[in-house]
Amino acid sequence: MISGSGGGQDGGTEFTADGLEGVLREACETAGLDSNGAELLRLGSNAVYRLSASPVVVRVARDPNAVEEMERAVRVARWLEAEDLPATRVPARVTQPLVVGGRVVTFWESVQEHEEYATVGELADLLRRLHWLEEPESLRLPYFDPFAKLWGSLRQMDGVTADDRAFLEERAGKLNKDYDRLDFVLPFGMIHGDANIGNVLRHRDGQAVLIDLDGFALAPREWDLILTAIYYERYGWHTRAQYEEFVHRYGFDLMNWPGYEVLADLRELMMVVWVGHQVATSERSADEFARRVRALRTDGSRKDWQPF
Repeated sequence: MISGSGGGQDGGTEFTADGLEGVLREACETAGLDSNGAELLRLGSNAVYRLSASPVVVRVARDPNAVEEMERAVRVARWLEAEDLPATRVPARVTQPLVVGGRVVTFWESVQEHEEYATVGELADLLRRLHWLEEPESLRLPYFDPFAKLWGSLRQMDGVTADDRAFLEERAGKLNKDYDRLDFVLPFGMIHGDANIGNVLRHRDGQAVLIDLDGFALAPREWDLILTAIYYERYGWHTRAQYEEFVHRYGFDLMNWPGYEVLADLRELMMVVWVGHQVATSERSADEFARRVRALRTDGSRKDWQPF
């Protein structure tokens, strides 16, 4: 790993397109890659770049403390390759992660030149295969605690009103108690952690592959099914036919489980808080955050929520 000078409020280089240019350039030079002409694909929890000179995607984590998480993601990618499970791969000859300008950088083989999502049915197939695998101790997967992540995220949320923060914290506290009483029915084991249609892409060879491997953990398998369920039932982002295909191919309908509403409320709250982190820098995020909090306060429809 290498280090660079910091400049952002969190001790790292400012997490903007302009601020990260030097981080990208230095990281690529260290890895023996050419960053000229790199395309910024997204700027969210990670800044994601596609290199033009080689079939590689570069991810710069927003969280400056993500070294351990990214080390684990690289281990997971190499293990999944050995298990022949379709997932994003890491370049064999690149030592990573790197730390440049206080930012954690990783390198991934590009799935294809143009982003194309696979289907929810294919997501179900991949999750079923993943959930059958027995992870080796060498992966050193953590036990998943959604509330550790949620409480930490609430504390770090800037730019929201004190009233909104208090409301979200009160909701989190109630859900924490409800979650502790849940009786999970699927086997406990390895999960992807953020399983949704946005994290399963079409490879250039036509195969569906899992991406974003940094959330791998040990947890109730229900967690990997909840996003597809609420994308259909609460937000209308999936059709009934798509959800039924997902259920058929995975072999379990989470919506028939008595704990569904609690898990759905928890995952939904985490989605709202995630958008809340961006209200100070994005007018679109501020509008979406206000819309989502209003729906939570009034138990209103979520059908007008916008995907992020």
